[in-house]
Amino acid sequence: MTYEAPPLTLPEALILLTLNPGSGKPLCKAAFLAYGTAGAALAELELQGRIREERGRVQVVNPLDPADPLLAALLRTLPQGKGRRSGRRARSWVGDFDKHVRDTYLDSLVERSLLSRETRRFLGLFPYHRHFPVPPDLVPGLRRRFTLAETAGYPDRRDRILAALVSAIGLAGELTRNGRPGRTAMKVLRRAEWTAVAVHYNVKQKESGGGDGENDGWIGDSGDSSCGGGCGGGD
Repeated sequence: MTYEAPPLTLPEALILLTLNPGSGKPLCKAAFLAYGTAGAALAELELQGRIREERGRVQVVNPLDPADPLLAALLRTLPQGKGRRSGRRARSWVGDFDKHVRDTYLDSLVERSLLSRETRRFLGLFPYHRHFPVPPDLVPGLRRRFTLAETAGYPDRRDRILAALVSAIGLAGELTRNGRPGRTAMKVLRRAEWTAVAVHYNVKQKESGGGDGENDGWIGDSGDSSCGGGCGGGD
């Protein structure tokens, strides 16, 4: 019997794509992934025809709840309004709902038995979580699809958005198989996708404001600020 992978929303796909299965941590800082998942949720709502972007603001164009209850709840956080200057600024929403979106989708992946969760304690006091793929592991398949999409020039809109978000959270160099040209291609997509623009803005603000964003109760090491070459939100 052939196993068919369940359909994944963009936030779920981004979490799995950027997961280090060995450590149970993302390849980037937890805070950056939080911004990325928030941007991915907005992108998913746009793909489903619920929202649009106008001059940096998110406008609801179809208030009917999506079939996915998680997306339906997020859609209700966006104000409905008319006019060119109505709506919520995208980068502000990403900055306000980042951890909520990330944790909501992590919980969903655990509930769907696509990830397992281990809770550990730093110094025996401060809890943090690690997440590991549950067989059949979807991470290798997502990585292969990402590589194939890169090779083909990202013909699918979902793949283009994922690549743009990967660049926005600083992981283009980690996930490309095409070196500098691959990073450059993702950077171009990042600048073209408004959700990735909003994510990258928050990543750069976090970098300039200091703090490693690791010790937030999810997968941080509570003192280990090193996370390899994919930590930054740069190019």
